Amino acid sequence: MIDYIEHPLIKKDTVEKRLYQLNIAGEALEKSSLVVLPTGLGKTIIALLVMITRLSKYGGRVLLLSPTKPLVEQHALFLKKVLEMDENEILTFTGNLSPENRVKLWDTGTVIVSTPQVIENDLIARRVDLTDFSHITFDEAHRAVGNYAYTYIAEKYFDTAKSPHILAITASPGSSNEKVSQVCESLRIESVIVKTEIDPDVVPYIHKKNIEWINVDLPADLKRIKDQLERILNDRVNRLKSAGFNISNPKRISKTELLNLQKKLQSQLRGYPNPQIYTGLSLLAEIMKVNHAIEVAETQGIDSLKKYIERLENEAGSKSGSKASKRLCDDLYMRQVSHRLKEFDQEHPKIEIVKNIVSDQLSKKPESRVIVFTNYRDTAEMVTCALEEVDNILPIRFVGQGSKYKDKGLSQKQQVDIIKKFRDGSFNVLVATSVAEEGLDIPATDLVLFYEPVPSEIRSIQRKGRTGRKHEGRVVVLVTKGTRDEGYYWSSKNKELRMQSNMKTLTHDLKKGNNEHALNLSPDPNKEHLSDSQCELDEFNNENDVVRIIADQREGRSTVLRSLDMMNIELEVKTLEIGDYIISDRCGVERKDTTDFVNSLLNKTLFEQISNLSRAYEKPILIIEGNDLFTARKIHPSAIHGSLASISFDFNVSVFSTRDAEDTATLLHTLARREQVSSNRKNVSMHGKKSFRTLTQQQEYIVSSIPEIGPKAARNLLLHFGSIEGIVNATKKELMDVSLIGPKTAQRIRELFESQYKA
Repeated sequence: MIDYIEHPLIKKDTVEKRLYQLNIAGEALEKSSLVVLPTGLGKTIIALLVMITRLSKYGGRVLLLSPTKPLVEQHALFLKKVLEMDENEILTFTGNLSPENRVKLWDTGTVIVSTPQVIENDLIARRVDLTDFSHITFDEAHRAVGNYAYTYIAEKYFDTAKSPHILAITASPGSSNEKVSQVCESLRIESVIVKTEIDPDVVPYIHKKNIEWINVDLPADLKRIKDQLERILNDRVNRLKSAGFNISNPKRISKTELLNLQKKLQSQLRGYPNPQIYTGLSLLAEIMKVNHAIEVAETQGIDSLKKYIERLENEAGSKSGSKASKRLCDDLYMRQVSHRLKEFDQEHPKIEIVKNIVSDQLSKKPESRVIVFTNYRDTAEMVTCALEEVDNILPIRFVGQGSKYKDKGLSQKQQVDIIKKFRDGSFNVLVATSVAEEGLDIPATDLVLFYEPVPSEIRSIQRKGRTGRKHEGRVVVLVTKGTRDEGYYWSSKNKELRMQSNMKTLTHDLKKGNNEHALNLSPDPNKEHLSDSQCELDEFNNENDVVRIIADQREGRSTVLRSLDMMNIELEVKTLEIGDYIISDRCGVERKDTTDFVNSLLNKTLFEQISNLSRAYEKPILIIEGNDLFTARKIHPSAIHGSLASISFDFNVSVFSTRDAEDTATLLHTLARREQVSSNRKNVSMHGKKSFRTLTQQQEYIVSSIPEIGPKAARNLLLHFGSIEGIVNATKKELMDVSLIGPKTAQRIRELFESQYKA
C-alpha cells in the first residue's frame, strides 16, 4: 500500500512518501544546499517539499529555474498537478512570453517556473525584483559556472531578498573539486547532500540498469579513408612543427591541446603581428578540421563524413570562407577523399547494430520507448532514416534550435511537441543529440543506446539516467575498436568514479565544518593589496556617484548588462536606433565583439553604423571587445588597421579595446562618470535616427545582401537587368552573362529566389 504525503499545499494522494526524500528536504531546509541525487529518484519532489515548507513558514513567493523550455513546461505541469492552489498562481515564464506580459503577470504568481535567461533579462531591465521570494530552486545546478545566468540571479537574490534560501539540484555536478566548488560558490551553497544508488535508504527505490558495451570493427573502406585523412593531418602537423610550434603527441591529438595552442598564439599575436604566428594559426585551423573529419570517419560513418566534407567544400567556395577551408579543399589527398566518398555505399556497421538492437527491443516489448543518443546532428539524421526502414520502429529526430547549412534546428515548441508524442507513443524511438540529456521526464524509456561514448562524466550520467526510472532499464554503448571511442569510454568511466569519491569527501568535510577548505573559498594569498597610489586612482571611481546609462535591449545577449547592473549605475534598457549605449547627451557608444566587428566589415554594414553614430553624437565611441580581432576571420591585418584608421580619422570616432564583457562594463562606467560627474553632463537622452538611403542605394543594398554578391557585382546586375525585378526573373544562363557572376553564384541566386520559405 502506497503512503502519501499530507500537507495543506499538496493535493491528497498525489505525492508518494519516501523517507529519504523527506530527510534530504529537511536537511536542505536548514541552509542553502546542493543536493546530488541519481536521476529518477525524485529531485523535483525534494524541491516541492522545500518550496511548500518555505511558503508555509515565510510566505512570499518561490521560483523554480530550469535551463530549457521543455523542462520548464514539464516542471510547471507537475506542480499544477500536485499543488493545492489556483493554477493561475503557478506561472510559466519563457522567451515566448513578451517582457510586457511577464511584467503584468509577475505579481500575480505564487510559484513561478522559468528559464534563467528570462529572469536575468528582466532583473537587468529592472522589470522585476526578487525581494519577496522566500526560496529559489536551481534545477540542473551543475550549469552554475562562468557567465551562466544562474550565477547572476543568485547574486541578485541574496542582495535583495528578505529571507533568501536556495536549493540546487543535479544528478552530476562534475568530477573535479574545482567545478563543484565553483557551483557552490556561485549559488552561496552552505551544505552538500549526496545520495548514491548504494545508500541503504535509496536502494529499495532503485531499478536495475543493465549496462553493456559492444565492440565494433572499423570497415576496411573506412579505414582507408581514415588513413588518407591522417596523411593530410601528419603533413599539417609537420608544417606546424617547421613553423616553430609543436604538438606533444601527434598520434593522439587532443582538441583541448589544439584550443590551448590556438589561444596561446592569439595572445602572442596581440603583442607583435609576427607572420610566423599567422602561419601557425592557419595551420592549426586546418588541423582542427582534419582531426574532426577523422573522428567522424572513425565513430560516425560515411554519410556523416560526406555531409561534413560537403559543408567544408561549401565554405571553401564562398567568398567569406576561411583560407584553411580553401587550402584543405584544394589539397590533392582531400580531393581524393571526397571522390572516394561519392563511390562508397557501405555504411559504418554501427548503423546495422542499432537497427537490430532497437528492433529486437520493440519486438519483445512493443510498448517500449527507446532513446538513441548521437553526438552529431548528421548522425542523428542518418540513424533516423535507417530506423525508418524497419517495420516496427517509429523514430523521430530530436535536436537543438540552432540551424546551419542544410540543417534546420527545432524550435522549443517543436521540441515540446515531439516529447509529448514520444511519451504517448506516436513515436517509439527518439534519436537525440545532447539536447535530450537533461531532465526529460519519460518514465517508460526501456533502452538507452549510445551511438558513441562521450568523454564527459556529466553527459554520460545524464544519458544513462533516461532509463531505469520506473522499472529495470538497459544501456548499450557502441565502441569502435582502436579509435577514440575507446578513449572516450574509459575517460567518462574514470571521471564518474572520481566524481563519486570527491562528492563523498566534500560532504564529509562540510559536515566537519571545514567549508572554507572544502569549497576553496579562502582569500587568495597571491592577491596584492592596493598601494597608496592605486587608492588615489580609485578615488576617480567614487562609488557614491551614481551615473545613468541607457542600453539597447539587444545587448542582453552579452553579459555587459549584467556587469553594469552590479555596479553603482542607474541602468535603463530601451530600444535604440543608433548605438548600443548612451552615456550623456553628447556621447553614444557602439559595442562590437571582435567577430561582430569583422563580420560587419565583410557584410558592409560597419561604416553605415559608424556613420550614423558619428552624425547623431558629438562624442561617438566604438568599443571593440575581445582579444582575437586579427584572427577572428583570417582577414589581412592591413585591412583591419585600415578600417580602424578610417573610423578614427574619417568619422572622428574614438576607438577603445577591451578584454571581455566585464572589462567593457568597467570602461562604460568610467566613461559615464567622466561625462556625468567630472564634466557635469547629467542629461542622458536618446536622439538620432538612422539616415535614409536613396532609392539607388536601397536597390544596391538589397542586391548586395545576396550571398557572394559584392557592391560591384550588385551594380553590374542592376545595370544589366535595369531593376531588382529583372534580376529575380532572370534565368541562371542570363545571370551568367553579367560580369563577375559565375555559374556557382548564379546557381545560388536562383536557389535563393526559388526555394520554399520555411519559418
